[in-house]
Amino acid sequence: MSTTTRTSSRTRITSRIVATTLVTALAGVGLVMPAASATGPATGSATKPASPSASKSSQDRLQDMVNAIQKTGTVGVVARSTGPRGHGHATAGVADKATGAPVRSGDRFRIASASKTFVATVALQLVGEGRLSLDDTVEDWLPGVVSGNGNDGSRITVRQLLQHTSGLFNYTGDFPVINSVEGFQKDRFTTWTDEQLVAIAMSHKPDFAPGTKWAYSNTGYILAGMIIEKATGNSWQQEVTQRIIRPLRMRHTLAPATHPHIPGSHLNGYSNFGGSGPTIDVTEFNPSAAGAAGAMISTTADMTRFYSALLGGRLLRPAQLAEMKTTVRTPDLDPVWPGASYGLGLLRIPLTCGGSYYSHPGDLPGYTTRNGTSENGRRIVVLNATGDGAPDLSTEKAHNALIDGELCAPGRK
Repeated sequence: MSTTTRTSSRTRITSRIVATTLVTALAGVGLVMPAASATGPATGSATKPASPSASKSSQDRLQDMVNAIQKTGTVGVVARSTGPRGHGHATAGVADKATGAPVRSGDRFRIASASKTFVATVALQLVGEGRLSLDDTVEDWLPGVVSGNGNDGSRITVRQLLQHTSGLFNYTGDFPVINSVEGFQKDRFTTWTDEQLVAIAMSHKPDFAPGTKWAYSNTGYILAGMIIEKATGNSWQQEVTQRIIRPLRMRHTLAPATHPHIPGSHLNGYSNFGGSGPTIDVTEFNPSAAGAAGAMISTTADMTRFYSALLGGRLLRPAQLAEMKTTVRTPDLDPVWPGASYGLGLLRIPLTCGGSYYSHPGDLPGYTTRNGTSENGRRIVVLNATGDGAPDLSTEKAHNALIDGELCAPGRK
């Protein structure tokens, strides 16, 4: 069952480990890339526009693209498209396979690595306040934490952590809790400390010398969260809440520490972890396993509010926003996003109609978050799909088609 509505905007509304070479690029956008699983039926119907400013054709297009995602093997899909003339949303599939409850536009979901943009924003706010420098080293803030097996925190800067050019081993590559059904069932409620997660990475040699290449590493953001706490005396969760969530009135967004449940109306996640076992409900999960690399929960409306404020220049000073948007090429991502590049907690992706958009995909077992914001912050698309999706790139292509299609639609820039 699915719905589509569109309303006028009265106020400014205000982030995988993969098993195959073809899609190793996706290790960069989240904590894990799931494989395919059986899902519920694909259904969808468009309702009449709630506002005269929203044409029926735009409604139908959004609904059709959401249905296309759902038909690739996802369980449920929710999407929101927002611009100066209003916003629209579309849903397909079910939020809960056990009850058959339909997806609703305001359902919460785990945003996974899209959390990184929030963490990077806080770090850059601290830079703007003179409390942190992008050129500070990890050793400056966390003495002795990054050491052993060739790892050297004195050679890695805060900028490199946020940009994924640190060379640090991605701890999720050696983390059974998100890589197999057995591992997940064993440790889904385990509380992990940041030090434990970093220690997993420190048991491996670095992938390359700091600053010489780009390769996604969740380890860098765990360390960034630790540095935020050292600089402020508060956890990264507290800082994100005080600096972003509350000021923007993101009432349905959470930065949990260890609580495994998603409160209120939400999407249930389902995964078989690359075929490592039967498809299971993965909704309840201790987010400490993801930490500052991907623990947050939100909705499409709240994420829209965040990206609008961020790219619209209301969260960072111009110098820091410019730093965030300064990118390096990410050839590993070309199989999914040709020509993509990465800044500080933001991915820049070319549009088929010219120009580009900013984004931070997110993946956890059972949850896939995708988003896109125009360069001026006036057009935003956010979607979440549950289940594993297709074993090939067809689900990703459907995600991309929705985002690119909405941002490139006539009159949308």
